[in-house]
Amino acid sequence: MIMKKLKNNLKIKNINIKNLKLGKNVKIYNPSNLYNCFIDDNSFVGPFVEIQGDVKIGKNCRIQSHSFICEKTRIDDDCFISHGVMFINDLFKDGKRSFGDKKKWKGAKIGKKVLIGSNATILPVKICSGAVIGAGAVVTKNIITKGIYAGNPAKLLKRIDG
Repeated sequence: MIMKKLKNNLKIKNINIKNLKLGKNVKIYNPSNLYNCFIDDNSFVGPFVEIQGDVKIGKNCRIQSHSFICEKTRIDDDCFISHGVMFINDLFKDGKRSFGDKKKWKGAKIGKKVLIGSNATILPVKICSGAVIGAGAVVTKNIITKGIYAGNPAKLLKRIDG
């Protein structure tokens, strides 16, 4: 009886690829969910990646498998997003989820040539060009100095010249 009721109320929505805008020579591996986003020239998206609406990914970027890039995120050119990186856009400021109120959502802004290690979590912050984010780091504040960051919360370990 319960199984029948569950079957009757089951709703499955297949997204896969919808309203995607692409530059030239973009490679995408399925299965992936990519919708209402833009991916520029020569970029790569691995399998099991979700890129939500109103996301812009620059030229020559590589998004590895199992990463989640939420709405309003901006990733500039020549970035590497490793496996399992999670971007967050709802900070639960009222102590609860925003239930789709996109006015409350914020997006991360990632500069050029940023490297983000596996399983990092990126809150809606700005990361300056040339920064390196270590595996498992949790970036909770803007990163304005080019360097290597790691930890929870992510802290500067070493400045990078140039």
